[in-house]
Amino acid sequence: CPTCPSDADEYMIQEDEWDRDMLLDPAWEQQQRKTFTAWCNSHLRKAGTQIENIEEDFRNGLKLMLLLEVISGERLPKPDRGKMRFHKIANVNKALDFITSKGVKLVSIGAEEIVDGNVKMTLGMIWTIILRFAIQDISVEETSAKEGLLLWCQRKTAPYRNVNVQNFHVSWKDGLAFCALIHRHRPDLLDYSKLNKDDPLGNLNLAFEIAEKHLDIPKMLDAEDIINTPKPDERAIMTYVSCFYHAFAGAEQAETAANRICKVLGVNQENEKLMEEYERLASELLEWIRRTTPWLENRTPEKTMAEMQRKLEDFRDYRRQHKPPKVQEKCQLEINFNTLQTKLRISNRPAFMPSEGKMVSVTSAWQGLEQAEKGFEEWLLTEIRRLERLDHLAEKFRQKATNHENWASGKELMLSQKDYETATLTEIRALLRKHEAFESDLAAHQDRVEQIAAIAQELNELDYHDVAAVNQRCQNICDLWDKLGTLTQKRREALERTEKLLETIDQLFLEFAKRSAPFNNWMEGAMEDLQDMFIVHTIEEVQSLIAAHEQFKATLPEADAERQAILGIHNEVQKISQSYGIKANIINPYSTITTEQLLNKWEKVKKLVPQRDGALQEEMARQHGHERLRRQFAAQANLIGPWIQARMEEIGRCSLEIGGTLEDQMTQLKQCEHIIVAYKPNIDKLEGDHQLIQESLVFDNKHTNYTMEHMRVGWELLLTTVARTINEIETQILTRDAKGISQQQMNEFRSSFNHFDRVHTAFTSLGFFLGEVEFARIMMLVDPNGTGIVSFQSFIDFMTRETADTDTAEQVVASFRILAADKPYILVEELRRELPPEQAEYCIMRMPPYTGHGAPPGALDYTAFSTALYGESDL
Repeated sequence: CPTCPSDADEYMIQEDEWDRDMLLDPAWEQQQRKTFTAWCNSHLRKAGTQIENIEEDFRNGLKLMLLLEVISGERLPKPDRGKMRFHKIANVNKALDFITSKGVKLVSIGAEEIVDGNVKMTLGMIWTIILRFAIQDISVEETSAKEGLLLWCQRKTAPYRNVNVQNFHVSWKDGLAFCALIHRHRPDLLDYSKLNKDDPLGNLNLAFEIAEKHLDIPKMLDAEDIINTPKPDERAIMTYVSCFYHAFAGAEQAETAANRICKVLGVNQENEKLMEEYERLASELLEWIRRTTPWLENRTPEKTMAEMQRKLEDFRDYRRQHKPPKVQEKCQLEINFNTLQTKLRISNRPAFMPSEGKMVSVTSAWQGLEQAEKGFEEWLLTEIRRLERLDHLAEKFRQKATNHENWASGKELMLSQKDYETATLTEIRALLRKHEAFESDLAAHQDRVEQIAAIAQELNELDYHDVAAVNQRCQNICDLWDKLGTLTQKRREALERTEKLLETIDQLFLEFAKRSAPFNNWMEGAMEDLQDMFIVHTIEEVQSLIAAHEQFKATLPEADAERQAILGIHNEVQKISQSYGIKANIINPYSTITTEQLLNKWEKVKKLVPQRDGALQEEMARQHGHERLRRQFAAQANLIGPWIQARMEEIGRCSLEIGGTLEDQMTQLKQCEHIIVAYKPNIDKLEGDHQLIQESLVFDNKHTNYTMEHMRVGWELLLTTVARTINEIETQILTRDAKGISQQQMNEFRSSFNHFDRVHTAFTSLGFFLGEVEFARIMMLVDPNGTGIVSFQSFIDFMTRETADTDTAEQVVASFRILAADKPYILVEELRRELPPEQAEYCIMRMPPYTGHGAPPGALDYTAFSTALYGESDL
């Protein structure tokens, strides 16, 4: 943060405050004199001079200015050469001004104190210079200055026994920490295994002598001073240790290069695992879709209701159990793909292209599955309704055919008789009248035969599974009917030939026959209608049947009057027979219908009427139950539909929210997701009600515009949307953290993206002054397919690429060149020496052989390997 002090500044401020308290221990002052003097001379000797007394030799400011020029490599203003006090003060002020220009705050240090030889202030000033030019720029991982130097010491000495660096005073008293630093970088200079913790004097002197002789680090402290001081001076130790850090800078450079390479290789290995996982999940999902789609596309109907209902139950199991996990897998696959692409963008890697276009294949295959699924349930229900209709028609056909066959039974034999040849005149007349009655009955059955043929035709048109048997039976009935017609005509002709011989006829029997036959036919028709099966789907249809039944009941008094009249004719015959003393067994020769038959059929009609009433009322109750199911489903659907829409809008608002942090948005979305998951029992209950409706064969619902399919699609979309939105926020957090984007910058990006309706305006609002060519280039990056739509993620990716630094192929090549000692190739043993085992083997397996001139056997080409990591070449 530009407005916040750095770690080094904070440390200096603390040190300056400590200085003002004037608490410097005399032993510490002595150690600082030696160390600071040696440190200054290590730089002044480059200019051919040195100092003897630190508070005296800097008083005129000349050597102080020279020291600053040597360590900074910059020229200071020309010094004043006079020997007067004000000349000295002017020179010291020039030095202090230069220190201040480097961002260092000098507290309570003035030129007068330095000129006057104030030891305390002079040591404080030299410490400030050491901090700024020798310690402040030290950086290890995320720490810098004092903390960075301490972390460096801890990392370098961690493997060594009896060394535990926790500070810059007592941790160094036994000399082992100094020896460990030297051995870590130059194991050839000392044998650490032979050192003794109980010999601090020997350890310190060994380290100081080796440093001065082999590392060009002057001896800045005496071993006795460190041992005899309970707590050595921190400034002196830090100054001395910083010289070791700078002496080993070359090794640090190689280590930094190795760290960079390990980081890059780790990213590549993780991305490869994600790619393999994506390929596996995509292949499994595609295989499931491949197996499932043909089943949904199969529209081959079954022959029976039971088989079609089993198909419907299989489809319900698919929707309830088999598909929901696959919806989640598809959503997770998309989330994994987006996360992988984001990681690749963040690490400056080429985008992932699934093999054989699996991303497109999954999308198109899923669309094919949805298309196959669409209408499958509706087709199943339509087929069930068709089969129900067919079963009803088939049963109706069987009833009518059976009734007609029962009636026609024996009629052929009767019409073939030649009883008229031996009959008396009276009997002949009776036979003629009887035949006329039969013709009347035959005409009445004409409509029934036509109905039977019509039903058979409809069963043919509806593709009834046993239509051959129906057709055969219908054909038999029609053939018999035609034969009966022919026989009837022939018998009439025979009777008419003998009519001249017939003169007598019993008018009463004739009237009875003529009236009883239609009445008997009416009763048979009434019984057939009263027993007729019916199929309805609404209360209105039942009410229509009830109304028709009420109209039928209204005709019963008139029918009863006709029955009484017919019975009256029979009674009249009996009265005449008794009046005239007729002894013979009186049988109506013109009719086969008896009064007992009429009475029995009339009683059956009266019994069937209340049964029909009960059946209609039962059906009315069933339809009321269906209506309750409709209302129950509608009540839930009318609540769940708006609830799903409200959650969708809530997710949309949350994803567009600007004021809070991404973590706040993530929390809101997680809460929303929890609410949605907890709402699942309501969807399951609605599914149960929908199943009850379907099992009751209810196919419409005027109380709601929502269908179960609407609910399913909305619910799946809600689950998918909240999961995708959470993934988008996670991706933004990942991008923000990886690129170092502040929350304020992220809010500015989102505000500009949401507020401006044109991408050009949004970029301009963030300080991008674009010409047409530059704008076209940016649009190629954020909208490569030319759809005209730029997502917020694409917008963020562009902004982070423009505003943040990323590692590049050139940086990785440079790091490998350091490890290879500036050679254009690298050896296997160098990789294994400089990199951790896993990363080293990763490079050895993938680096191509170096083909340049003069390389030894086994040399590897790190340049081709590095450029391939970033998609700039192919291995």
